[in-house]
Amino acid sequence: MVDFCINGGGMVGAALALGLAQQQYNVVVIEPFLPKPYSDSDGPDLRVSAISDASVTLLEALGAWQHIKAMRVKPYTGLSVWDEPQHRTDFTSQSINVPQLGYFVENRLLQLGCLQALEQFENVTVVTGQKVKRIALEQTATITLDDDTQIQAQWLVGADGANSQVRQAAGIGTNGWQYAQQAMGITVEMHRPVDAITWQQFTPSGPKAFLPMFGNYASLVWYDSVDELTRLKSLNNMQLTQEIMSAFPQELTLNNNTFTVVDKAVFPLTRSHANSYIKGCSVILGDAAHTINPLAGQGVNLGFKDIEAFLSVTAKRMPLHSDAFVSALKQDFERPRKRDNLIMMTAMDGFYTLFSNDVAPIKWIRNQLLSVAQRIGPAKKEVLKYAIGMR
Repeated sequence: MVDFCINGGGMVGAALALGLAQQQYNVVVIEPFLPKPYSDSDGPDLRVSAISDASVTLLEALGAWQHIKAMRVKPYTGLSVWDEPQHRTDFTSQSINVPQLGYFVENRLLQLGCLQALEQFENVTVVTGQKVKRIALEQTATITLDDDTQIQAQWLVGADGANSQVRQAAGIGTNGWQYAQQAMGITVEMHRPVDAITWQQFTPSGPKAFLPMFGNYASLVWYDSVDELTRLKSLNNMQLTQEIMSAFPQELTLNNNTFTVVDKAVFPLTRSHANSYIKGCSVILGDAAHTINPLAGQGVNLGFKDIEAFLSVTAKRMPLHSDAFVSALKQDFERPRKRDNLIMMTAMDGFYTLFSNDVAPIKWIRNQLLSVAQRIGPAKKEVLKYAIGMR
C-alpha cells in the first residue's frame, strides 16, 4: 500500500508529488496523457499561465523550476490596467524593488518540468496510458485502472481538474456557476520584439488582455459573449486579424508592430468551489477544489498555495490515519485554503463586475479608483505585492 495516490499528473498534481517525494512518502501519480516532449522548435502553446514569484519560489524548492526555465519562460516587469487611457494605472517591478513581477509559462512546460524533476525519486511511480475505471473509498482507497490493475493507498488526492473523478467518488458537492461570457485565447506572432509588459483594457463587452511570451510571440485574451466568440472562432486568421485590430487598443500595435494570428481557441468561464476539501481518505486541491474567473491569472497560483498548505501538514510526519493528522489537515490546510480561495474568487467577481459594464455611476467610481491608484504610491505598491503573492 502506498501513502498517497494522486489522480492527475498535471501542473498541480506533479508538483504535489514532488513535495511528498521530498518528504520520503511513497507516491503513485496517475496521468493518462503525458504532455508532448519539449523541443526548441516547438511553436507556442495556447494554454499559458501567469506564474507569481511566490509560485516560482515553491517550484524552485521542489526542484522543478530549473527544468522549466531551461525550456522557456517569459519574465514580465510591468502590468497596466485601464478602461479609458486617461484613467490608466501602471505597475512596475522596479517600484517594489524586484527583478520581475512574475513569469508567463506555457502550461505544458510547467507540467513537463515537474515530471522531469520526479524522475530522480525512486519512491514515486508515474502511471501513464491508463485511466481510472473505479474508485472505492473506505478506510483506505482502492483505485482500479482500465487494465484492472488496483492501487491501494492510505490517501487518494484529487488533482484531476474541474471535472474531478475523486471529488465525485467522494460525494463532495460544489457550488458555483458558469459565467455568461467566455474567453478566446489567441496566439499571435508580433513582427518585432515586444516589451515585457502585460496589460488589460476593460470594455463593456469584456476585457481585452495582452500577455507577452517567448521570442516575438504573445497571447491575447478576448472576453465576450458566447455568440460573439462563436462568430469570431468561425473566421479565418486574416479575418480575425481585422477584428482584433478593430477591438483591441492601439497598445497592441504601438510603433507599427504588426502581427500574425497563429492559433485560437475558446474556453468557458466557470466559478466552482467544493463544499469540503477533505472527506474520508480523500483530499482535493487545485481546480478539483476551486475554479476561478481567470481575470488576474490566479488559477494555478491558488493551486500552488494549496500545495504549500498541504505539505506543511505532511511535513509533520504524523501517522497518516491518526486523528491528529486529519485534524491538522482540516485546521492547517482545508480551513485557511477554503477561506483564502473564497476571498480571491469573490474579489475577482467584484473586480469583473466593477470594470466590465458601462453603467455611469459605476464607471465614474472605477475611473476614480484607477486615477487614485496611479497617484498614491504606497497604496499601489501594496496592491501590487498582494497581486504577485508577496502578501
